[in-house]
Amino acid sequence: MSPARPDAQAQALAVRRVLLMLLAVNLAVVGTKLVVGVVAGSLAVLGGALDSAVDVLNNGLGLVVVRVAAKAPDEDHPYGHGKFETLGTLALVGFLSISCFELARTAVSDLIHGGHPVAMSAVQAGLLVLALGVTVVVSWYERVRGQALSSELLVADAGHMQADALVTAGVLLGVWAAHEGWWWADPAVALAVAVVIVRVAYGILARAVPVLVDERVVPPATIQRSAEAVTGVRHAYGIRSRGAPPVRYAEVTIAVDRTASVADAHAIADQVEGRLRQDLQLHEVLVHVEPC
Repeated sequence: MSPARPDAQAQALAVRRVLLMLLAVNLAVVGTKLVVGVVAGSLAVLGGALDSAVDVLNNGLGLVVVRVAAKAPDEDHPYGHGKFETLGTLALVGFLSISCFELARTAVSDLIHGGHPVAMSAVQAGLLVLALGVTVVVSWYERVRGQALSSELLVADAGHMQADALVTAGVLLGVWAAHEGWWWADPAVALAVAVVIVRVAYGILARAVPVLVDERVVPPATIQRSAEAVTGVRHAYGIRSRGAPPVRYAEVTIAVDRTASVADAHAIADQVEGRLRQDLQLHEVLVHVEPC
């Protein structure tokens, strides 16, 4: 009693199109920050470039992961390959961890041994402001598309891009302060960037780990109420659920009148399955029938 699987290939194609667009935009943003950071001699700007580079790595990784995740179920993966997308988000955490460590180490060294002058022209500052605006717009677009396509990878990356926008804003403030003679502002902002990266990494882990360890996605009481609302169901128990939107699975055992025929019991099970799929947006429901 399983419905046809949704068109995963079409969904994957839509996600890949978004990722390709993001990859092009993020490459331009990274290039801009890198050039400005090197020319101006700003650790904070280089840290912002490093932070944006993670978006590029994530987009490239996502293009590969989404293709794998969209594969149809096979003998070795009867539940499909959807978790490969969630697994890919953990690789992003690894990139973030490396970025955070290197940035924090360099910033602390500058604070201890003294910084260096930061010189930024109006054109360079304007380029950073432009990069900030692009990041804000792109992060909003990615989040909207990620929610529409139910893509964990896009939603996770959108969160990082939003943090990247805050990082760029902080970098601009730090560069201005360093230009005014507060030499410590540049490495201090770089440390703040590292803190933002840590928070982003934690948020990604908080979303990815429950999916990978099959944490319950729907409260058993909710499934029980919905199942027992079907005429003929005396009791619903043995309830389990797992997965992540849009592919969530559930199992439930229903007790029916022991005098019911096999055909009647099967019809009741079909009604329970249909109701759970409709009420709780479940992709697949397995219903066991037991005599009451």
